[in-house]
Amino acid sequence: MSVLRKRVTVVCGHYGTGKTNLSLNLALDAAEAGERVTLIDMDIVNPYFRSSDHAGELEAKGIRVIGPNFANSNLDTPSLPPMIGDAIAEDGRVIIDVGGDDAGATALGVYAKQVSGSAPEVIYVVNKYRSQTTTPEESVEILREIESAARIRATCIANNSHLKQQTTADTVLNSVPFAERVSELTGLPIIFHTVPVGVDILNRIPDYYRVRVLVKAPWEEAESDAEGHC
Repeated sequence: MSVLRKRVTVVCGHYGTGKTNLSLNLALDAAEAGERVTLIDMDIVNPYFRSSDHAGELEAKGIRVIGPNFANSNLDTPSLPPMIGDAIAEDGRVIIDVGGDDAGATALGVYAKQVSGSAPEVIYVVNKYRSQTTTPEESVEILREIESAARIRATCIANNSHLKQQTTADTVLNSVPFAERVSELTGLPIIFHTVPVGVDILNRIPDYYRVRVLVKAPWEEAESDAEGHC
């Protein structure tokens, strides 16, 4: 079931907060609910953790993927295709995965007029367990930088504080005060707390969203392949 509340959803946050994995889950769930979905990958810098890298899986589910030109190559100067503006204006669900640095946020700023005109949900992803956002104050500081570069304001917070396959119920539960403090400092509501599939929290927190761990670093992929050949 889709948890999305607006036709256009922007997913932003700092590096390593799990924006891309969340974006993939949101897109897949919306498609499985029968919606027409476009996922826009605006990460023009980071060579890892790109939504575009999962294009085959997404397109097999009927999801249109628009990503940086040369996103799957070794070229150092990828660019965003001109069709992004049209995709934002079209009917259908649109999810925008914003890069986690100034370049990514600035790329979104190019489309600020079109995005703002669509009255979007702008989800700020927080993760207590990632470097540079280990305190609520640091997380708020990063948010302000993103908002300034992207020329858009966040509308809600997603607490994405988990440790992939190493997540336990306590991992999630111990992060709730962190997210609540970010919410208090920013005045933004928490839209949900993510809980990886297989982790049982016994309904001890409200508004949680089950996510599949889909994004793996190259070294994690290598480890999985090695285990598969043992």
